[in-house]
Parts: sequence; structure tokens; C-alpha cells
Amino acid sequence: MAWNEPGNNGNGKDPWDNKGGRDQGPPDLDEVLKKYSDKFGGLFGGNKGGNKGGGVGGAGIFIVVIIALIIWALSGFYTVKEAERGVVLQFGKFARIAEPGLRWKATFIENVIPVDIEAVRSLSASGFMLTEDENVVSVEFEVQYRVLDPYLYKYSVTDADHSLQQALDSALRYVVGHAKMDQVLTTGRELVRQQTWEELNGIIEPYKLGLVVTDVNFKDSRPPAEVKDAFDDAIAAQEDEERFIREAEAYAREIEPRARGQVTRMTQEAEAYRERVTLEAQGEVARFEKLLPEYASAKQVTRQRLYLETMEQVLGNSSKVLVDVEGGNNMMYLPLDKIMQQQSGQKVTVPNANTIQDLRNKLGSSSSNNSQVNSGNDRFAKDRFNGGR
Repeated sequence: MAWNEPGNNGNGKDPWDNKGGRDQGPPDLDEVLKKYSDKFGGLFGGNKGGNKGGGVGGAGIFIVVIIALIIWALSGFYTVKEAERGVVLQFGKFARIAEPGLRWKATFIENVIPVDIEAVRSLSASGFMLTEDENVVSVEFEVQYRVLDPYLYKYSVTDADHSLQQALDSALRYVVGHAKMDQVLTTGRELVRQQTWEELNGIIEPYKLGLVVTDVNFKDSRPPAEVKDAFDDAIAAQEDEERFIREAEAYAREIEPRARGQVTRMTQEAEAYRERVTLEAQGEVARFEKLLPEYASAKQVTRQRLYLETMEQVLGNSSKVLVDVEGGNNMMYLPLDKIMQQQSGQKVTVPNANTIQDLRNKLGSSSSNNSQVNSGNDRFAKDRFNGGR
């Protein structure tokens, strides 16, 4: 027997017969909708009896509208961050710029696009470029920028970032194309950086991208790999040249103060010598002025005194040997230092006692005790001065 045949449930009854075996099908959808409509229709002034002529009342519609307005108003609140500005569009047309803080917009009417204006963004450009002297160099360049005007950044051009990328590539190729390879690789890197910055600003200014370039960086520049070794040698030679120049400048800075000090010292010594000579001359004049009255009163004595003083000064500054022979007035000056210098080959020796004794014997001295050797000039000048008086 089939499962859906009557009496197959074990007790002989139909499984769909819930009321005493009465045949009952699934509920009618129209009846379910009508029942729920009659149940909730009374809330809005409808007929609870299920009359078809009943509808929603005015008070119910008002309540629904109020609730919808509250939900719509609450959904319009939004927050703009401190580093952002909001571009407000009203039915797709620009309306205003929203400042940071809690703001409100008309939902479904206005749309807000936040734009970060404080973040520093970066773009890079690189590639092989041709220089003015027809050489190829590999250049890597980076530019840093930020948004200045949110509206222009979003709607002045299709894509402001892509436009800046194209402008950077164009400016860099123009500057490198008007520079020599040595400048790009070595000494002219800073100049290339400045010129690229200026050229980039000149390109993007007419487009009004709403961007401002804050910095540009010349990251790297190198020759092709085929000639890299030769350029490394050239760069090393240039570095040596700069090092030699710096060393020469340091030496000049060291020597110049020393030379200036020597000049100052010589100048001061010359001035001191001039003062000393002037004072000495003035002293000599004063001495002769004081000596003049004495000379006028005693010419012979004064003349003899001047002679002795002069001889004292002259003989006091020279090497000499004085031999005094007893029994006579003969006194001989022997330049023994010169004689000994000639005999010893420019070597000066001081005569000892034996040498002096031999000289005494050659001069005809009768006894070595009767001769006296005086190497000082003070005694001689004193004896002569006393004998003259």
C-alpha cells in the first residue's frame, strides 16, 4: 500500500486529516494576507471588520512621514577629520568645502568626498635619458607634494596625480637633455634638481591641479653598464682633484697667518730698532754736549781720555795677546788666534803655557818670570790712563 493512501499511518487514518479525518489542504495565501490586513488596518483608522472600503488614515500617514524625516535627518550627520577637507556635491554639482568637525548633509541630495590635504605624497620618475652631449644616462628622480585645493585636485583634471607624473617626466627629460653628462653625474646634480623643480612648476601651473610641490630629490644618476668602469675612474680623478684643492686651501690658510705674524714681528722689531738707535743717538749727542765744556777747559787730558776709552771699546771686542817685556816700553800685539787658525786649518785653539813660553824666548826675554801675559784690556787701559796723567 502506498504511503499517501488512506489508512497507511498505522492506525488507518490519513496523515493530512487533522480534524476527524476531514480532508484539509494548505492555507490560502489570499486569506492569510486579508487576515493580517484586517489586524493592522485598525491602527491607521481602517475597518476592523474587514470591509474593503477601509484605508489608511491621515494621522497614520503623518506619523510615518515624521519617522522617515527623523531617520533621514539623522543619516545626514558625518565627521571631517582634522587633516581632511570635504568636497560637497549637491546633485553632482560642487556646492562648498566642508571644514573639519561634525557636519551635516542632505542625504540623497548631497554627497561628500573627503580629501587629505596634509599628507605628503610622492611620485618618482626614472629611465634612460639623452644628454646634450649625446650620451645616455640612467636617472632616478622623486618629487614630494601635497594637496592645496581639494576641489581643483578632484575636478580640475581627470587624474591630478597622473598629470603630475607626466609633467615630472617631461620636465626631467627637458632638463637632462639640456645638460652635459658630467654635470648630471657629478658636479651639476644640484643645478639639475633646481632646474627640474622650476620646470615642473611651470608645467603644472596652467593646469591648476590644486597641488603644491614641496621638494624634489635627485636620487641617483649613473652611466650605462658598458661604460661604468671608465666613468668610475673619471669620478675618482675628479674627487682626487677636489681633495688636492682642499688640501692646498688648508695649507694656504695655515701659512698665511704665520706669514702675517712674521711680518708683524719684523715690523715691531724694526720699530724697536729705530727707537733704540734714535735714543742712542740722542744719548751720544747729550754726552758730547756735556763733554764739550770739559774739552774746552782741558783739551790734552780730554783728548787722551777719549783715545783710551775708544781703544778700550775696540780692543774689548777682539781677541788679543799682550806681551809686556820688563826693562823696556815695547809692547807687541800678536794675533795668535789668526795664526793658530791658519796653522790648524780654520780651527781656533787657545794657546797654552808652553806656547807662550816659546814666544817669550823668541822675543829675547832673559827670564820667564820677568814676563807677564795679560789677556784683559781693563788693566792695560787703566795703566795707560794713569801714566798719561
